[in-house]
Amino acid sequence: MINVTLRQLRYFDALAQHGHFGRAAEACAVSQPALSMQIRELERAVGGVLIERNARQVTLTTFGEDLLHRVRDILRSVDELGDFARASRDKLAGRLRVGMIPTIAPYLLPKVIETLARLHPELDIHVRETLTPKLIKEVAEGRLDTAIVALPVHEPSLTEVALFTESFLLVRPGEDAKTPVPSAEMLREMRLLLLEEGHCFRDQALSFCNMQSSSPPREVLDASSLSTLVQMVGAGIGVTLIPEMAVTVETRSAPVTVSRFKNPQPSRTIGMVWRKTSPLAAQLLQIAEVVSLAADELRAPKGNGAKEPAKRAGRRKVA
Repeated sequence: MINVTLRQLRYFDALAQHGHFGRAAEACAVSQPALSMQIRELERAVGGVLIERNARQVTLTTFGEDLLHRVRDILRSVDELGDFARASRDKLAGRLRVGMIPTIAPYLLPKVIETLARLHPELDIHVRETLTPKLIKEVAEGRLDTAIVALPVHEPSLTEVALFTESFLLVRPGEDAKTPVPSAEMLREMRLLLLEEGHCFRDQALSFCNMQSSSPPREVLDASSLSTLVQMVGAGIGVTLIPEMAVTVETRSAPVTVSRFKNPQPSRTIGMVWRKTSPLAAQLLQIAEVVSLAADELRAPKGNGAKEPAKRAGRRKVA
């Protein structure tokens, strides 16, 4: 009989995820020697070498890769036992692991956390901010309970619930305030500033210009955040598109003007995703309503300085 512990399995999962003993130990809130010792104990228990050790990073052996899939299945099943217990309660409580993409988290997260803390004080929220492909993978593998992303995600194992729809607004240097808003075709001939490869918002912006990531507009510069894009526009380097929920935060200290495109305006639908097998589905629907209400309180300036709320998409489920 093989004697392994859940602690060893969680440490091995963290080590595989981070690829580094120090970062894995930090994520598990233990010392590096303690984590290393547990990994060696696990190797002895399963009778094989799981990782190749060197000074800079950790690489899984073939045996380690095979075992990792089974380890994550076990951990997901164990976590779902806890989810079943939580689902039986009348109130939202316990740990909730939520993922958000970077073009949503800085603007929506503060209001969502504030509201959840007030309505459900026993809820312990853990937030992870990263790109959509990583979030979808981690939700599917059970490392996150849910994620707030742009829909659709086209993952058969996940439930998608649309929350709201928001427009993309054009950000230009302040001196362009009285000039006509360019069309999508005209944007293709301008110096367009976009997020770097990997951000779904980049692909959505390019789609509005009827371009692909492999053949971007004539002159394009990349940045890692919406804040950087807006500051570059304020410096007169070019123009950019940002989601309306980001306008108030990102333009308050930049000499820029914000305009809406003519209809049909470019937009995106924001929603929540979780595993179809999750026993927390009913609770997650409650949280989806909180997120929708938080989004309703966000306002973005129209071209004439007025305020307009993001449009509710309703609690539409997509299989």
